[in-house]
Amino acid sequence: MKRNMKRLSPVLAILALFAGLAVVAAQPARAERVKDIATIDGVRSNPLIGYGIVVGLDGTGDSSLPLTNQSVATLLGQLGLQQDPNAIKSKNVAAVMLTSVMPPYARPGQQLDVTISSLGNAKSLRGGTLLLSPLKGADGQIYALAQGNLMVGGAGASGPGGGTQINHLSAGRIPSGATVERGVPTALGQGDFVHLELRESDFTTASRLMDAVERNFGKGTAQALNGRVVRVKAPIESGARVLFMSQLENLSLNPASPMPRVIINPRTGSIVMNQLVSLEKCAIAHGNLSVTINTDTQVSQPNALSGGKTVVAGTTDVTVKSDNGELVILPSSATLNDVVQALNAVGATPQDLLAILQALKASGALKAELEVI
Repeated sequence: MKRNMKRLSPVLAILALFAGLAVVAAQPARAERVKDIATIDGVRSNPLIGYGIVVGLDGTGDSSLPLTNQSVATLLGQLGLQQDPNAIKSKNVAAVMLTSVMPPYARPGQQLDVTISSLGNAKSLRGGTLLLSPLKGADGQIYALAQGNLMVGGAGASGPGGGTQINHLSAGRIPSGATVERGVPTALGQGDFVHLELRESDFTTASRLMDAVERNFGKGTAQALNGRVVRVKAPIESGARVLFMSQLENLSLNPASPMPRVIINPRTGSIVMNQLVSLEKCAIAHGNLSVTINTDTQVSQPNALSGGKTVVAGTTDVTVKSDNGELVILPSSATLNDVVQALNAVGATPQDLLAILQALKASGALKAELEVI
């Protein structure tokens, strides 16, 4: 009996292995909702912009800015007070730009958040009040009116000998500071169809989205027009269409895997990679070059009663140092963790990695799309 058990143990191990593989294979792939990967054609937000005046500043407003003085004089004229712009010397006023975003289906009376940014040379907008200002769309029409007290997330103080500042003082925000006066008509599709637009163009994802819609709503309901747009047949009646769109945007599907990508920001030295980045076997030699300049100032003082002049002379010592770059062999790396370990083995700084990654991409060793922002 023991002998039979010993004979069966390798078989049981193989069966266990296949059972484990079956469990792994049975695990569902990463699924996402339609609303997370696609938008509805025509359902969009609208940016708004405006110009205004902030008053009530504690001497931290614009200093003799003609634009601000003219704006104050114009505003007072609308209120029945005539004032010469050149006579306005107040530092408690600042000219500002207003920005906001009107969401889709916004109706008159809805409240919007407003961001206020200094246009002139105001030191701080803290404690200021925005006077009634219109917010316009791209067509030049007024869609909202803004007014209220600013919230500035910072503080600062200064004196004759210096000053200190925390965060940014020349921009603030008014929560619910604007009221919508005119809505933007938003049609939920045209005729019998609505169009789903993928956030990232991909033919595989578009095909899978079409299949997911047809599995749930019937054959012929969806048609992929290209790698970005999928046309879906929807009910005509508004209430039925809203219910249909609710069910549609909550469908789940497995989108295609994203492209391997490396994002580089040369201004900050930031490097971000996604998990699909891989590296072919290659060799890298990287050395650092540093230049040091030292200036020594010497004063030549003449003897007393010699009639000479004091001369200041400087001597400059320039040193160039080049570190030896050792040749490092990077193995083929299939995972992001291996790629990171391989690049760390070079011992380069983030700024050096910018040049190394570009060279790896040019040589074909870096299997990823390189994007500089």
